[in-house]
Amino acid sequence: MEIKNNLALIGMPAVGKSTVGVLLAKKLGFAFLDTDILIQTKEKMTLAQIISEKGLERFLEIEESHLLSLDCSQHLIATGGSVIYKKKAMAHLAQTATIIYLYVDLDILANRLSDVIERGVAIDPGKGIDDLYKERTPLYDKFWDIKIDCGVKTPAQVVTAIEQYLI
Repeated sequence: MEIKNNLALIGMPAVGKSTVGVLLAKKLGFAFLDTDILIQTKEKMTLAQIISEKGLERFLEIEESHLLSLDCSQHLIATGGSVIYKKKAMAHLAQTATIIYLYVDLDILANRLSDVIERGVAIDPGKGIDDLYKERTPLYDKFWDIKIDCGVKTPAQVVTAIEQYLI
């Protein structure tokens, strides 16, 4: 498999994209970019505030816009879990990054992801984590180059598993 100039981590909230991303970026000598933090910095609001004040669809448009503006090399990009909803954003990411899908089973995710509102998870009102999982999993499966099960692995073990593909 050809490894592209950047690596991008996709997956559900709370699978460890940011934690693994920092560790992997350090190991590879890449810059680390968390798109959730980028959005919050540029918009001067938390993700939860954006979703609450502007609505879910507008949040997804803002997320897409910031992702489409990325022009970088030698970066480890940790994306927000909802990036998968915008095909243009994912196509842009796929052009310059090897996409690594970090996943866990639903029961593990439910234990890790307790407060979707405070965390700023892009979820329709009235839906639960199981709904989100069923909705997003087939979308993540369309875009990955590398898929890593993070369920019982520590972040360091996930990094090691990813490195096996990059050698």
